[in-house]
Amino acid sequence: KLPVTRGCLCGAIRWQADAAPEWVAYCHCRMCQKALGGIFGVFATFPLGTFRYTQGEPRYFQSSGWARRGFCADCGSSLDFWLVDDEVPAITLGTFDRPGDWPPDLYHTGIDGKVPWHTIADDLPQRRESAYIKEAKAKVAAGKTWS
Repeated sequence: KLPVTRGCLCGAIRWQADAAPEWVAYCHCRMCQKALGGIFGVFATFPLGTFRYTQGEPRYFQSSGWARRGFCADCGSSLDFWLVDDEVPAITLGTFDRPGDWPPDLYHTGIDGKVPWHTIADDLPQRRESAYIKEAKAKVAAGKTWS
């Protein structure tokens, strides 16, 4: 399973991690739905210092006061999102070369945005908004901005 590798649709951007994800989680919020073009997103985080871009780098779009999203400027693949003042991004699982190796293990968040016809068939906790997002919003409220 290691290293974990991934890339965008056109191959312009490649990435590698030398450690397993710290967590993998679903997000059903409307912002993720629009950014990813699906009814939910699946994201993973990695320990600081264990990942690097090996080819190319994403461009970024600030999707809110508390989050920015990385994408490939050539093919448009959604690659990650960073919360304000965070040290590590949440990586889109769909860009992994072997996404099946890393099943979600944390929770479903943004559940208030879940489409009503989708049934969640696992026992992971379901939350309206994760502590992860609440912390980022609190940082913005306290005056943190993108540097």
